[in-house]
Amino acid sequence: MTLQAQQAAGAQALEGLNDIVVPEPVSLLPQAPGWIALGVVAIALLVTFAVLALRRYRRNAYRREALMLVEATPLDSLPALVKRVALAAAPRAEVASLTGDDWLAFLDRSYGGDGFSDGPGRALASLSFEPSAIDQRSSADLRDLVATWIRKHRV
Repeated sequence: MTLQAQQAAGAQALEGLNDIVVPEPVSLLPQAPGWIALGVVAIALLVTFAVLALRRYRRNAYRREALMLVEATPLDSLPALVKRVALAAAPRAEVASLTGDDWLAFLDRSYGGDGFSDGPGRALASLSFEPSAIDQRSSADLRDLVATWIRKHRV
């Protein structure tokens, strides 16, 4: 076979072939409605959790501020700080008039312990009037108790 005959036979063979068909690009969006619904629900849950976390963060702003002030506040001003925190968390009518043992009992009830009625918190009732009556160790214990109360109280 000559070169021309080979070329003619090759051209004749190529005439019967079709071009390669390229498939359509795959879509990035899911085709089934179930996947779309699942995606919408997942996004709604993420937004809900983010909103709830933001609300909780904002609602506890007074706690973060009070915890920063516990160590910086002079000892004789500590009862006023605790009262301000309690007023931020509970209704004014419930907290504002409490004094003495009733005040200490409220503090114990609101965090689930007994450190104010029977522990170092007992000094809190008279601290505004007698700041020098408490020693260094009791002062540290009282500050720790107040910080614990600020973190854990529920009203």
